[in-house]
Amino acid sequence: MPVEMGGKGGGTNPEQLFAAGFAACFHGSLVLAATRQRLRLPADLGLVATATIGRDPEDGLFALKLSVDVSLPGMARAEAETLIAEAEIICPYAKMARKGVEQSIRLVAG
Repeated sequence: MPVEMGGKGGGTNPEQLFAAGFAACFHGSLVLAATRQRLRLPADLGLVATATIGRDPEDGLFALKLSVDVSLPGMARAEAETLIAEAEIICPYAKMARKGVEQSIRLVAG
Protein backbone atom coordinates (compact mmCIF):
# COMPACT_ATOMS: atom_id res chain seq x y z
CA MET A 1 0.00 0.00 0.00
CA PRO A 2 1.36 3.48 -0.83
CA VAL A 3 2.63 5.72 1.97
CA GLU A 4 -0.04 8.31 1.01
CA MET A 5 -2.70 5.77 2.00
CA GLY A 6 -1.03 4.77 5.27
CA GLY A 7 1.08 1.91 3.94
CA LYS A 8 4.81 1.25 4.09
CA GLY A 9 5.41 1.85 0.39
CA GLY A 10 8.02 -0.18 -1.45
CA GLY A 11 7.36 -2.43 -4.41
CA THR A 12 5.37 -1.52 -7.46
CA ASN A 13 2.04 0.11 -6.74
CA PRO A 14 -1.02 0.72 -8.92
CA GLU A 15 -0.09 4.37 -9.44
CA GLN A 16 3.25 3.37 -10.97
CA LEU A 17 1.54 0.86 -13.23
CA PHE A 18 -0.97 3.51 -14.34
CA ALA A 19 1.85 5.97 -15.04
CA ALA A 20 3.72 3.35 -17.07
CA GLY A 21 0.60 2.55 -19.11
CA PHE A 22 -0.11 6.26 -19.62
CA ALA A 23 3.48 6.92 -20.74
CA ALA A 24 3.43 4.03 -23.22
CA CYS A 25 0.07 5.10 -24.65
CA PHE A 26 1.09 8.76 -24.88
CA HIS A 27 4.35 7.81 -26.60
CA GLY A 28 2.40 5.85 -29.21
CA SER A 29 0.09 8.83 -29.65
CA LEU A 30 3.09 11.13 -30.17
CA VAL A 31 4.39 8.78 -32.87
CA LEU A 32 0.98 8.75 -34.59
CA ALA A 33 0.64 12.54 -34.33
CA ALA A 34 4.15 13.04 -35.73
CA THR A 35 3.36 10.68 -38.63
CA ARG A 36 0.15 12.59 -39.39
CA GLN A 37 2.03 15.92 -39.30
CA ARG A 38 4.94 14.48 -41.30
CA LEU A 39 7.34 15.35 -38.50
CA ARG A 40 10.36 13.41 -37.38
CA LEU A 41 10.55 12.79 -33.64
CA PRO A 42 13.95 13.30 -32.03
CA ALA A 43 15.78 10.05 -31.25
CA ASP A 44 16.34 11.30 -27.70
CA LEU A 45 12.67 12.06 -27.05
CA GLY A 46 11.94 11.90 -23.33
CA LEU A 47 8.64 11.15 -21.65
CA VAL A 48 8.14 10.71 -17.91
CA ALA A 49 4.71 10.10 -16.36
CA THR A 50 4.27 10.18 -12.61
CA ALA A 51 1.09 9.26 -10.78
CA THR A 52 0.55 9.82 -7.06
CA ILE A 53 -2.31 9.65 -4.60
CA GLY A 54 -3.68 12.97 -3.45
CA ARG A 55 -6.88 14.24 -1.89
CA ASP A 56 -10.04 15.04 -3.80
CA PRO A 57 -10.98 18.63 -2.87
CA GLU A 58 -14.67 17.83 -3.30
CA ASP A 59 -15.03 14.91 -0.89
CA GLY A 60 -11.67 14.75 0.91
CA LEU A 61 -11.16 11.13 -0.18
CA PHE A 62 -8.34 9.82 -2.35
CA ALA A 63 -7.74 10.99 -5.90
CA LEU A 64 -5.14 10.16 -8.52
CA LYS A 65 -2.76 12.95 -9.57
CA LEU A 66 -0.85 12.66 -12.83
CA SER A 67 2.10 14.60 -14.22
CA VAL A 68 3.56 14.04 -17.69
CA ASP A 69 6.81 15.69 -18.80
CA VAL A 70 7.70 15.51 -22.50
CA SER A 71 11.10 16.48 -23.87
CA LEU A 72 11.54 16.94 -27.62
CA PRO A 73 15.13 18.21 -28.00
CA GLY A 74 15.87 20.12 -31.19
CA MET A 75 12.21 20.63 -32.06
CA ALA A 76 10.85 24.18 -32.28
CA ARG A 77 8.68 24.98 -29.25
CA ALA A 78 5.53 25.82 -31.27
CA GLU A 79 5.90 22.61 -33.30
CA ALA A 80 6.42 20.55 -30.14
CA GLU A 81 3.40 22.11 -28.42
CA THR A 82 1.20 21.39 -31.44
CA LEU A 83 2.43 17.80 -31.55
CA ILE A 84 1.78 17.28 -27.83
CA ALA A 85 -1.70 18.82 -28.12
CA GLU A 86 -2.60 16.41 -30.94
CA ALA A 87 -1.17 13.45 -29.02
CA GLU A 88 -3.30 14.43 -26.03
CA ILE A 89 -6.41 14.28 -28.24
CA ILE A 90 -5.40 10.89 -29.70
CA CYS A 91 -4.31 9.15 -26.47
CA PRO A 92 -7.11 7.12 -24.79
CA TYR A 93 -5.40 7.44 -21.40
CA ALA A 94 -5.35 11.24 -21.73
CA LYS A 95 -9.00 11.19 -22.79
CA MET A 96 -9.86 9.06 -19.77
CA ALA A 97 -8.01 11.47 -17.47
CA ARG A 98 -9.82 14.41 -19.08
CA LYS A 99 -13.34 12.98 -19.40
CA GLY A 100 -13.53 10.02 -17.05
CA VAL A 101 -14.00 6.44 -18.09
CA GLU A 102 -17.02 4.22 -18.59
CA GLN A 103 -16.79 1.62 -15.88
CA SER A 104 -18.56 -1.42 -14.58
CA ILE A 105 -17.81 -2.75 -11.11
CA ARG A 106 -19.83 -5.79 -10.20
CA LEU A 107 -19.88 -8.77 -7.96
CA VAL A 108 -19.66 -12.04 -9.83
CA ALA A 109 -20.33 -15.50 -8.48
CA GLY A 110 -17.18 -17.06 -7.02
